[in-house]
Amino acid sequence: MNKVLHDLGESIADRVFDLLPGKLRARAYGQSLRLDKPLPRDFVFKLAQTRQELEACFRLLHDEYVAVGYMKPDPSGMRVTLYHALPTTSTLMCRRGNEVIGTVSLIRENKLGFPMQNAFRLDDVFSLGGNVAEVSSLAIRKPYRTGDDQITMALFKFLYEYAEYRFDTRHLVIAVHPHRFGYYEDLLCFHRLKGKPVEHYDFVNGMPAVGAHLDLIEAKETFYQKYAQLPPEKNLFHYFTAASLPNGQFPHRRFNTTTDPVMTPEMIDYFFNKKTGLFSTLSGQQVQVLHSVYDLPDFRACLPLLPADMPRQSKQQRAHRRFPVRCPARLYINRIGVRHTVALTVYECSEHIFCAHAEHPLSAGMNGEAEIDLGENEHCTLPVEIVRLGKHSNRVIMLRLSNDAGEQGRIWRKFVRALAYAPTAADLEEATRFGDAEVVDPTQL
Repeated sequence: MNKVLHDLGESIADRVFDLLPGKLRARAYGQSLRLDKPLPRDFVFKLAQTRQELEACFRLLHDEYVAVGYMKPDPSGMRVTLYHALPTTSTLMCRRGNEVIGTVSLIRENKLGFPMQNAFRLDDVFSLGGNVAEVSSLAIRKPYRTGDDQITMALFKFLYEYAEYRFDTRHLVIAVHPHRFGYYEDLLCFHRLKGKPVEHYDFVNGMPAVGAHLDLIEAKETFYQKYAQLPPEKNLFHYFTAASLPNGQFPHRRFNTTTDPVMTPEMIDYFFNKKTGLFSTLSGQQVQVLHSVYDLPDFRACLPLLPADMPRQSKQQRAHRRFPVRCPARLYINRIGVRHTVALTVYECSEHIFCAHAEHPLSAGMNGEAEIDLGENEHCTLPVEIVRLGKHSNRVIMLRLSNDAGEQGRIWRKFVRALAYAPTAADLEEATRFGDAEVVDPTQL
């Protein structure tokens, strides 16, 4: 009875907050913040990387979602979605000692789209340019949802830093219950997406939902205007842009990649076949996407069979796969006997082509050398030609490697093939074992 009364009180409080004018609502949310208190050292924020860590996150998510009606109880005791199977999804967690007390997932653009695209249009967000990621599967164990929001804010800070600096993300999108939208709008500066709230959002058991968007570049200015003059315990501008989070542990990366795939064939089989049976419910198109993403022999046994009428990926298609990266680079171009240097950021690569953002406008047809930082202590210098400019910007360029790239070209191909053949981020630590792999169609093995 006490639990029912407590939950009823929380629900009424949410509705009262909804009725407050925007400024009063923001002030009420902000009054509870205590951002200057350091967390004890046994709190750790990190990427969930092992089967045990992921299972703890999925069980926490299940229990909290069932409690608020976002899903029906599942026999597995876990909430696992198809998006969790993708190598472009990262599940973040907060652990206290051996107990996982918070989790949130970031879903990068992928061949399945975003979960919220089934209910909301994201065209206006895509038109702004920059990578988009959906914030999903957020849960914090109830005893840690305290009035000062210390754990919630720390988890959001870790997510923001991971999204912008590790996931190469500019835009965050999220679907939230209307009763929680004020929190995201007034405190975290999200903007409501165009369109009416959705009355029945299937992804959370038919609950209503509001779509929201945050531009991480513009957010810095918004946070400055709103919070810079406040004392440290209320200053979200300083908290998100300058303060350190000693409890945060970012995964080590040998290369300048932008995703952290963790799913091995054994983990995929465990979560999506043995524990939940989710793979048995997929459409033919979803099965095809999985095969195109995990096109390595070791994964074939744990993926559902392709429908007989579905085409297999060709050797040529595989050879031209592109991979997201974030590699600093310099382009050296000779103009009238003078050598010019243009800073680049390589954001996508394949064996023969890569795409980059340039510091200055450039022209198609230019030739030069690109020096690319592949990782902390690894780089290569390649003869290249600019073969195409971006549709809307002459600072977005596509470059092609020359055929005479020699040993430097071999270093580049080893890098790209490692991205193609290393199923998890941990496997990239031993990238040399993939360096001489031939690009072959695994369906012929």
